[in-house]
Amino acid sequence: MERLNIFVDETGEFGFGKNASRLYGVSFTFHEQSDDISIELGKLNDRLQRIGYTDMIHMADLIMRRGYYSDFEIKTRKSIFNSIYQFSRKIKVRYKTIIVDKKYVDSGKVLKYKLANEIDKMIIENGGYFNKFDRIVMYYDNGQEILGTILDTVFNRFEGYLYVDNFNHKEKRLFQVSDMLTYIDKYDYKYKHNIPFTKGEKYFFGEDEIRRVLKELNKRGYN
Repeated sequence: MERLNIFVDETGEFGFGKNASRLYGVSFTFHEQSDDISIELGKLNDRLQRIGYTDMIHMADLIMRRGYYSDFEIKTRKSIFNSIYQFSRKIKVRYKTIIVDKKYVDSGKVLKYKLANEIDKMIIENGGYFNKFDRIVMYYDNGQEILGTILDTVFNRFEGYLYVDNFNHKEKRLFQVSDMLTYIDKYDYKYKHNIPFTKGEKYFFGEDEIRRVLKELNKRGYN
């Protein structure tokens, strides 16, 4: 039986208030169960152990020096980032990020429609890839119920589809890869569309560094 694991995370929110984010992004990490990542996973956990941080990696807090990372200096935080980043480069997975610029939508309803259409388009354009699997397991923690409903509705077309919203965030490092992608691809969108970066983003990433990251990661798709 061929199984595809899909790990999903989001950035942004459906609100349109004064302090709402301009960009809404959804990142997918596709891992075929037959592709063993245990060696690289062990290396990642060993590296984090040496750094002195073995919990879940949450990219926004890491970059903005919030929460768990409030006492970590920039060198340590960059070491944590590089650990999950290098892991994401070395494992055999595929990636996809969908970003909607809320500048061009005027309500949560329209945003929901746009996201559903973009995810549906992704499935249709890559139907041959998705249809080869007997089992598709979606890992999303239902952090935003609206997105969870969209994912469940769109992927429910597959007979062997299963939605999992209760899992160990610390152990599921591929979920953390999707979390990282939401931030990197959002940064890329800002760069390409001349959207100002936050002070935290500019401090953590130099322009040359983020371009190198984006080039190396190469936005691996389905081919």
